[in-house]
Amino acid sequence: MASKKPTSTKAQKTRVLLLGIHAPYNKSIDREDYFDEFLSLVKTAGIEYHAAFFTKLRSIDKGRFLTKGKLQDLLTECEKNDVEEIICSEILTPLQERNLEEMTGKKVFDREELILEIFRNSAHSAEGKIQVEMAEIEYFKTRVAGKGTQLAQQAGHIGARGPGETAKEYILRHLAEKTRQAKKRLKTLQKSRDIQRKRRLESNVPLVCLVGYTNAGKSTILNQLTKSDVLVEDKLFATLDTTTRELFVDKKVLLSDTVGFISHLPHHLIEAFKSTLDELQYAHLLLHVVDTSNHAWKNQIQIVEKTLCDLGDENKKVLYIFNKMDKVPEESKEALLEEIQNYQPHVITDATSKEGLKELVEFLKNYKF
Repeated sequence: MASKKPTSTKAQKTRVLLLGIHAPYNKSIDREDYFDEFLSLVKTAGIEYHAAFFTKLRSIDKGRFLTKGKLQDLLTECEKNDVEEIICSEILTPLQERNLEEMTGKKVFDREELILEIFRNSAHSAEGKIQVEMAEIEYFKTRVAGKGTQLAQQAGHIGARGPGETAKEYILRHLAEKTRQAKKRLKTLQKSRDIQRKRRLESNVPLVCLVGYTNAGKSTILNQLTKSDVLVEDKLFATLDTTTRELFVDKKVLLSDTVGFISHLPHHLIEAFKSTLDELQYAHLLLHVVDTSNHAWKNQIQIVEKTLCDLGDENKKVLYIFNKMDKVPEESKEALLEEIQNYQPHVITDATSKEGLKELVEFLKNYKF
């Protein structure tokens, strides 16, 4: 599948401008926190940038996202920094992306393609790679609209498409076939997962799933509790592949790590990863890991809960795990401890040591599955 990709550090150096936008729908999110997260996404994707332009919008233009004045500011920044590519912090419609490219004369990448770039690099299992491929196909299909409608493919032999087929139709047919093949491969892998799940359900071993905002510390908790070696990095979406391990806390339970969530997680990605996140439906308990060292932790809780609701898992029993307490400044701890009383039941953890997980282990020991 041919698709443009943001230029990473491994590729030829390209002058990239980051376009960070605080849009009206982000009123409840702190502006600095949102831009910091955008920078983290760019860093995780391995993209070097030459300049950054951050701005706030009171309204959104349907045709180009930016209002006339903000577009002029962007053009000035592009000229000043002699940039070749623009990476936008927001999800753009195909029309908005196309118009911005025409008006600036630069390649434009939106939030969805930036996250897709990270997912391409982070998926290691066969299932994860197929899910990313399916998300890419769905994304690319939306970008085909309006392109190549006047071109015809010459094919005159029997059983082939005639010269009336446009390039757009040909590409969409090709993408539909790739989707069909990907779904077929995914279905084969899912059969194996279903067999494993059936065996587990028959054995009556409780399933506990770790959920939370990306980079909250889920994989670190899994590693500490089960002596595993799941990849742990200070990056967003460091792990995409679901990992399940046995945990013994006076009784045997299965502990499963899932993909982290993020604000404005593109719809195509949620759809693609539904097969992996199906595991949540069978969970006896969800461990919602929260990064207390992040200023936006309350907003992150809301985003995770909304995503769980979208997946149909809003009625699951939940234990809030307030993690990374060791990184919270002493002067802020008292107020924080008061605020987390609103989230019940909860435990406080420092996942960097087994000692810091004692409260969590004790809870699981006494929990009636």
